[in-house]
Amino acid sequence: MVASRFDDRSAPPCSASNAGAATQLVRHPYAEFLGEVEKPGRYLGGEELCIVKPADAELTCRFVLAFPDLYEVGMSHLGTRILYDLINRCDDLVCERAFSPWPDMEAQLRARAVPLVSLETYTPLSAFDVVGVSLQYELSYTNVLLNLDLGGVPLRSADRGDRDPVVIAGGPTATHPEPLAAFIDVFVVGEAEEVVPELLRRIGRGRRSGRARSEVLASLVDLPGVYIPAYYDVHVETDTRLQVVTGRNAAGEAAQAPAAIERAWVRDLEAFPFPTRFPIPYAEAIFDRAAVEITRGCTEGCRFCQAGMIYRPVRERKPQSIISAVLDGTDAAGFSETSLTALSTADVSCIEPLIRELVPELAARKVKLGVASLRAYGLSEQLVDDIRKVGIDGLTFAPEAGTQRMRDVINKNVSDEDILTSARRIFERGYSRMKLYFIMGLPTETDEDVEGIIETAERVVRVARELDLKRAPQITVSVSQHVPKPHTPFQWAAMETVDNLRDKAGYLRRRSKAAKVALKTHDIETSWLECLFARGDRRMGEVLERAYRAGARFDGWKEHLRVDRWVEALEAESVDPAWYTGTIPVEARLPWDHIDIGFEPDFLVGEYRKALRDRLSPPCGKPFGAKIHPTNRAEAEAETRRLVCYDCGVACDLTMMRDDRIDALRDLETDAPSPDVDASAAVRSPAPPVIDVPVDRLRGRLPKSVLGDDHAFKHNAEAPYSRVRVFFRKTDTAQFLGHLDLVRLIPRMMRRAGLEMGFSRGYKPQPRMSMGPALALGMAGHEEYVEVDLLLTESADDMADRLSVADRERMAHDLVSRLTGVAPAGIDVFAARVLAPGEHKASELTVGADYEVVLGRELAEATRQRLAGVALTGPWLVTRAPKLKRRRKGARAATGEVRELDIRPIVSHVEIAEDTLRFRLRTDVAGVTARPREVVALLVGSTVSEYRFIRRGFIALDAEERAVGLRQLGGRWRASRPRIARPAADTPASTATPSAASPI
Repeated sequence: MVASRFDDRSAPPCSASNAGAATQLVRHPYAEFLGEVEKPGRYLGGEELCIVKPADAELTCRFVLAFPDLYEVGMSHLGTRILYDLINRCDDLVCERAFSPWPDMEAQLRARAVPLVSLETYTPLSAFDVVGVSLQYELSYTNVLLNLDLGGVPLRSADRGDRDPVVIAGGPTATHPEPLAAFIDVFVVGEAEEVVPELLRRIGRGRRSGRARSEVLASLVDLPGVYIPAYYDVHVETDTRLQVVTGRNAAGEAAQAPAAIERAWVRDLEAFPFPTRFPIPYAEAIFDRAAVEITRGCTEGCRFCQAGMIYRPVRERKPQSIISAVLDGTDAAGFSETSLTALSTADVSCIEPLIRELVPELAARKVKLGVASLRAYGLSEQLVDDIRKVGIDGLTFAPEAGTQRMRDVINKNVSDEDILTSARRIFERGYSRMKLYFIMGLPTETDEDVEGIIETAERVVRVARELDLKRAPQITVSVSQHVPKPHTPFQWAAMETVDNLRDKAGYLRRRSKAAKVALKTHDIETSWLECLFARGDRRMGEVLERAYRAGARFDGWKEHLRVDRWVEALEAESVDPAWYTGTIPVEARLPWDHIDIGFEPDFLVGEYRKALRDRLSPPCGKPFGAKIHPTNRAEAEAETRRLVCYDCGVACDLTMMRDDRIDALRDLETDAPSPDVDASAAVRSPAPPVIDVPVDRLRGRLPKSVLGDDHAFKHNAEAPYSRVRVFFRKTDTAQFLGHLDLVRLIPRMMRRAGLEMGFSRGYKPQPRMSMGPALALGMAGHEEYVEVDLLLTESADDMADRLSVADRERMAHDLVSRLTGVAPAGIDVFAARVLAPGEHKASELTVGADYEVVLGRELAEATRQRLAGVALTGPWLVTRAPKLKRRRKGARAATGEVRELDIRPIVSHVEIAEDTLRFRLRTDVAGVTARPREVVALLVGSTVSEYRFIRRGFIALDAEERAVGLRQLGGRWRASRPRIARPAADTPASTATPSAASPI
C-alpha cells in the first residue's frame, strides 16, 4: 500500500530549476574538478568576512599572502589574520590569500595547466604586485617553491623580470634566512606591522611608474628589518665549513644597503589592535577558534626557545583591549571556542583577573576558553575553576625536562613541586585530561634525565590515584627532539644524532608501557631536517630546489616526508649534514650573524656557558625571586623588590613596565562586578527571558545534566527549548562543503545570529542538532534541512503547549530573518518551522528524495533513447565494492565482499526534461539503498560529475500516506501524544490539520 502510494504519478517531482549554477562557482577556475579532490573547501574562497575590494578600485599595490601550508593550517595562524587586517584597512592596498594545494589538487592543476589563484578574486599569483610568504617553520620551504611554481612566478629571484611580482618573506624563520636567499627578493626581519604597509606602497608606486625591478628593490633598503640577499656576498669559513655573509657587494654598496639588518619591532601593541574580523574558514581549521594574542615576548628566557629571544621585549596588550578582541571576535565569527595566546600565559601580569572578567561573558555565549602555553605554576584554585566553568576539560603543561638539573640547564623555572601541585589542583576540580610536553636530546642530557621524563609522568599518575577519582584522568606525555636554533644560547650546541635519538625514543616507549603512561613522540627525521635548514646557509637552498624538483612537498607532514629524497639531494650538491648538526665554536662566524636581533655581543654566549654549568637565570621583568606577578593592585603597589634585568641589550623600560601593570590591574578592578553580585549577571549579552511557565512543570522532559552546578553548560542543558526545523539551499561554492563542514558551520550561523542552541547533557556538551542525509561532495541541495534545539524567549510556553499557530509562524519568520543575515555564500535559509510538542522529527518522516542532473543536450538525448530501449529491462543491478576501513598508521584495507544489488524497487519518477534527468530515490525500503551517482551511471551509461547533481527536496507521507514534500507536510504527531481540538480563535499550531497533499 505504502509503495503504491509513494509511486503515485499524481505527486510528480518538483520543478525547481537549476537556475544556471551560481555566479561564484561559474567564475571559479577550479569548478570542473573541485569534486575530484579530497577537500574542496580548501580552495573555495568567498568565506564570511573575507574582503574583496572592487576591481576598479584605485590601489597602490596588490598583495597576495601565499601561505606555504594547507588552508587549515594557514587559517589558524594569527599572523595571517594580523596581516590580512592590517593591509586591508589601508584604502590603497589589498591583501588576498592563497595556500599550498594538497597533492591531489596539485596534480589537477598541473594536468590542466591551471595556475594557483587567490581565494578572493581567483587571480593567479603572477598577476599580483607582491607575493608574500609567511615563514613559520623550516619544513615548509618546499611549499614556498610549490606556491611560486604553481602561481606562475619564477622560482629564483635572479630569473624574475620587471613584470614579475616582488617576492617578500617574513616570520620567525626569516631571522635565519640564507637557505631561501636565492628565491626571496626581500626578507622582512622581525614584526611586520610598522614596516609592511610602507614597503608595499614603495613597491607599488615603483612598478606603476615603470621603474626597473632593481630600482624598486633599492628603494626599500632604508626600511627597518629589510634584507635583500642579492646585495650581499658570502664566503665559506675554512674552520667550520659554514657559508657566512661577509658584507655588501657592489650592488649593495650602490643601493646603500645596511651592513647589518636590525629587526623591526612594534613598540606599542595598542597602536595595532588585534583584528576581530577575519575570514571564517569553510574547511575545518587546525585551531578552529577565535584566538587572541595577549602579549608578545616572554619573561622566562628558556635557552632553547627562539621565540622567547627574537620577540623581546615583553609587551602586553591592555586588558580591556583583550576582552574586546575576544568578545567581538567570537561574536563576529560565531566560534564555539576562543583562546588566549602568549609564549607563557601564566607569566602575563594580569592573567588571573583578566580570565576572571572574561569567564562570565564567555559563559553567557557558551564559548569555551583555551589558555595556551601554561607553565606548571601560577594556577590558583580560582583560575582553574574559572577555566573549567567554560567547558575546557583538559590542560597542557610544558615541564620540558624530566629532572631539576636539566630544567636548570634550559632555564625552565619550574620545579617538581609546581608540576605536582598543578596536577592535584586540576584533577580535584574535575579536569579529565592533562598533557605534559618534554624535549629530549638537550645539551648535557644524561640517561637519568631521559628516565626523569617517565618518572615525572609516574608521579603525576600517582597524584591522580591518591585522589580516588570517579574517572581516572587521561595523562599523555609528548616528547620532541631538541633542534638548536639561531639567536638562542644553544645555537652553538650540537644536535643529538639520529641513532641516539632513536635509542632514547625506544627506551621511552618501553618505559611508558611499563608505567602505563600514554606516550607520543615527534618524528626524528623531521627534526633532523629542520636542523639542517635552521642552521643552514645558501648551499641548503641548492639542496632545497633539487629536493623540490624530485617531488618533496609538505615535509612537515609525516606521511609526505621521504628522507631518501633529501639524502640524495645533499649528496648531489656535495653538502655534508654534519656541517649544520655538529657543535660550533662560540667564536666562529655564523650564517645568520648579519641579522641583528638587538642583543649585547656576549649575552647569548654567557647564557650558553651558564647552561653548561647547570646555572639558572631568574625571569626578567619580574620582582627578584618571584614566579608570578601580583594578581591585584594592592599587592602590585606594595611590591618593592627590584625587577630583574639581564642587560641583554634589548630596550626595556622597567619602570614603565611596572606602572603599566599597576594601571592594568586598577582598570580590571574598576570594571569588575562587586563581590556580592552574581558574575553571570554582568555580561554584555541580553538578559535571559522571563519564563512565566514554572520550569518544574517541564522537569520530566528536561533531563538532568551530569555537569556541576557552576558549569556554564549546566543551565543550558536543562533549560526549556524549542525544536526548530530550518530549510536551506546549499548551492554555488557551498555545494563543495562536506557534511562535517556543515555540522561546524550551522552552529556558527546560530551564534552569529544571536541564537542559543541547546547542548547535550554529558561531560562533553555538544550542540543538539540533526541534519538531513549527507549530500555527496559537489552536489547541490535546493531544500535541505537541519533540526536544532534553540533556547528562545517563548520556549517554556512552547514546551507547555501554550503557543498558537500564529505564534509559531511569527517565531519562524523571525528566525529566518536572523539567519539570512549571517548565512555564508551558497547557504540560503528560506523557511523554518517551530515544531509543536510531540511532532515527529524529520528523520522519522522522510521516505525519499527527488534528484535532477544536468546532462547537456547531447547526453540527454542519448539517455532518452537508452531509456526508451530495452537496456534497462529486468533488474537494475549495481555493484558495490568492499568498504575501505582505516587501519593503524593510516593504511586502509578492504572489508566485506563485492555485492550486486537490484535498485529498481527504490527508483521511480524517471524522466528527462530538455537537458535534465530527474528521478526519485526511496529510502524506506528495508535492505536496499542506492547512491544517486549509482543511479545516474546506470541510467545514463556513464559517469557524470556530481557538481551537476541537485537534490531538490525530501519526500514524506501525509496522514493518508500520499507522497508530499517534507516542507509542505505540516505537522504530524506521535500516537503517544494525541491532539485536542480547540477553538479556532486560540488554535495552537500543534492542533493544526496537516496541509493537503500538494504536487511535488
